[in-house]
Amino acid sequence: MTDKRVIIVGGHGKIALLAAPKLAAAGYRVESLIRDPQQSDDVRRAEAEPVVLDIESADVDALAEAFAGADAVVFSAGAGGGNPQRTAAVDFDAATRTMDAALKAGVDRYVMVSYARAAVDIDNLEPGNSFYPYAKAKHDADEYLRGTDLDYTILGPGRLTLEPASGTIVLADETGEGIKQTLSADEKVTSRENVAEVITYVIAQNAAVNETVNFFDGDTAISDALA
Repeated sequence: MTDKRVIIVGGHGKIALLAAPKLAAAGYRVESLIRDPQQSDDVRRAEAEPVVLDIESADVDALAEAFAGADAVVFSAGAGGGNPQRTAAVDFDAATRTMDAALKAGVDRYVMVSYARAAVDIDNLEPGNSFYPYAKAKHDADEYLRGTDLDYTILGPGRLTLEPASGTIVLADETGEGIKQTLSADEKVTSRENVAEVITYVIAQNAAVNETVNFFDGDTAISDALA
């Protein structure tokens, strides 16, 4: 069995279930944190080992114990919107505890799944907008991560789809536009499986360290786009 190990936080999410077998194929043992034991079979089918640990209630010590000895942590959890309090509790509070826990456990590599406009949306949305709590939680968590000593990568996909991975992307700037072209709203989409491909690539190749990578489905191979 491989000694290389990745922890996915939010292990029953759509992206996590797509990323786990790709990481396994890249030679990693994958452990996926889940809240509900009934999700265990789905996680096992994705070639990961389920670890039942509720990140909303787990403190830094409990998270650090789960992370100990890992090569990387991937944060792909989310409250799913709809409840501002729970959004803050998961997408900011729990997220930042996992960062502190990774540091405490000595796990330097940390990959955050964010979204393409996380850096700018809070400057363009009214606080009363229903999307604002999510935008603020993700923005603030990303900023917290940038302030740590972790070897982080922040991934910012566009509107997520269920399309199969193309393995090709286009990079975007922090405003959620293509760097070399202005994209229409319909073009600012990212396959969840492409996100899983990028997660696997940046971990396996130790790429985009201390960088924010905003991207949509495009026509450039992931390896070339992130070279």
